Amino acid sequence: MSHQDQSAANKESGLIYAPWERAFSRVLTPFEEFIHRQTTSGLLLMGSAIIALFLANGIFAEVYQHLIHTPISLNIGSWVINMSMHHWVNDGLMALFFFVVGLELKREIMVGELSDFRQAALPIIAAAGGMVVPALIYLAFNHDSEAAQGWGVPMATDIAFAVGVLVLLASRVPKALITFLVALAIADDLGAVLVIALFYTQELALNWLLASAVLVVVLMNFNYAGIRKAMPYFIVAVLLWYALLQSGVHATLAGVIGAFTVPARSKYDPSLFADLINEQIDRFIANRHQGDSLMTNEKLYSIVQNLEESVNGVQTPLQRLEHIWHLPVAFIVIPIFAIFNAGIPLQLGTLSETFSHPVMLGVTFGLLFGKFIGITGACWLALRFGIGQLPTGTRFSQIAAVSVLAGIGFTMSIFIAELGFANQTEYLLMAKTGVLVASLLAGVLGFAWLWWLGRKIHE
Repeated sequence: MSHQDQSAANKESGLIYAPWERAFSRVLTPFEEFIHRQTTSGLLLMGSAIIALFLANGIFAEVYQHLIHTPISLNIGSWVINMSMHHWVNDGLMALFFFVVGLELKREIMVGELSDFRQAALPIIAAAGGMVVPALIYLAFNHDSEAAQGWGVPMATDIAFAVGVLVLLASRVPKALITFLVALAIADDLGAVLVIALFYTQELALNWLLASAVLVVVLMNFNYAGIRKAMPYFIVAVLLWYALLQSGVHATLAGVIGAFTVPARSKYDPSLFADLINEQIDRFIANRHQGDSLMTNEKLYSIVQNLEESVNGVQTPLQRLEHIWHLPVAFIVIPIFAIFNAGIPLQLGTLSETFSHPVMLGVTFGLLFGKFIGITGACWLALRFGIGQLPTGTRFSQIAAVSVLAGIGFTMSIFIAELGFANQTEYLLMAKTGVLVASLLAGVLGFAWLWWLGRKIHE
């Protein structure tokens, strides 16, 4: 139906939409909703990075540095947590980001792009190649120095930025290519989480680690017992966050662990849900009288409440929490992270030293060339040996172009840099500079290559 026909139909039915209301009335599939949010998040993330660079290099530079290092204490009786705002963002607020990442990972593994081996094989192998080769390139520049611990920085792909760039080319690339990139980036996220857990931990405190294990068992028992309310999980996950913070394992992993314990089962199956809804609708019609509203007719109000409970029951807690938390994480948590972490002081007089620094070169070449070589090479080998298959309607040249886009590291790369170089300011500055430079080049080059490939198709 055309836009004009739809408008006419709406007028005939008495429906009048406000300018933005029509967009909200569209029914999106979960994947379409995911892509829409990642695209918007990528644009917002780009704006936040620009703001951070402005604050770090303008007249507000001193205020900016003072702000991010301002100490904040949380006191409950004799119990105290004292961290700077920078650490509260990276260790506390980012736990919500990892919670959403964990929900996405669980969904994809259970029913998404990573649930079927033939579909998942190629992006998983591609993600592995795209992590190993960048790390090796980084180590080639820094193997004989203290900076070698930053090998994990160029391993990660920023899903919001990469998908956002690819969606701008939606008319020139097959939808399956977007699906491939999402699956690759999610597998990449899983690899990054494992790298953080295994290699970027402080000295372990075994008593707190044991307490963390007990709390994980409690969360698992909540799941097995069929507890569907979010609050019990939230309370135990907060305790798990604190236990991990004290244990030496990075506290944000509490978000991923908590997400994996969230139930993925519906209270009602679809057929029972349909019966309940039909029954409630029949009751609603039978009790509706001319001029009634929910304020004046208590029976109608109770029926609507039952409908709401039925709708919540047919959704899995995993789906509901992912839907609820994705927006605040994408539009609040990640931009705040960017503002607190992407502020890099730029000094024109030292640019030559910066661009020849081994850490900066290792990160830049690792993301820009390592991702391309690793992903493209791994895909070529997998296809040659008959493991996996190209996404429907795509060509190998498009996979190669997408591998360039995967060099957009940003959020996870900066996060790993903060862990690897927590007490080494110079190395941290060089690593962040490399991430920003590589991400910018990867975005521009990947976009241009895919646009050119799409242009050939259109011609």
